[in-house]
Amino acid sequence: MKPDTSNNICDESVFDTVFKSNSKTVYNFIYYKFGNEEKAHDAVQEAFVKLWENCSKVTPERAKSFLYTVANNLYLNVIKAEKVRLKYADKKLKTTNETPEFILEENEFKEKLEKALNDLPEIQRTTFLLNRIDGKKYAEIAEMEGVSIKAIEKRIHLALKSLREKIDGI
Repeated sequence: MKPDTSNNICDESVFDTVFKSNSKTVYNFIYYKFGNEEKAHDAVQEAFVKLWENCSKVTPERAKSFLYTVANNLYLNVIKAEKVRLKYADKKLKTTNETPEFILEENEFKEKLEKALNDLPEIQRTTFLLNRIDGKKYAEIAEMEGVSIKAIEKRIHLALKSLREKIDGI
């Protein structure tokens, strides 16, 4: 008897369907954590490679969770290696150029906003950006991160509170 491949990730058409339905959201999830398109693309690609390598062990129902877990673990590994470098690179980027007043104020605001976002704890920043930039609903974010909707509401509240305090002068 031939095994049923219609519900198996190892079947290319099932894998293709999983890829098409999840690649964009996994990318956005990781992009908001990394803040870097190239690293996010690499992490998503690596997550799908690992899914393919483990296709016999992962059901289509668990594929989405598997992808988020793998991508998040890749992110954590990269962050461990880059933490010190990013701290010093941020100081080098802040140079002053003589520009018109409007551009200067705009750049100051962008820096303040970026710094305020970077100063948020990772879970608040990710949750906030998924909601405000990607337009995800609280329930969707809760499912992606494996927490309750109340936890998402609390993260958004704390992120907004922190951002208001840090960007107050503008």
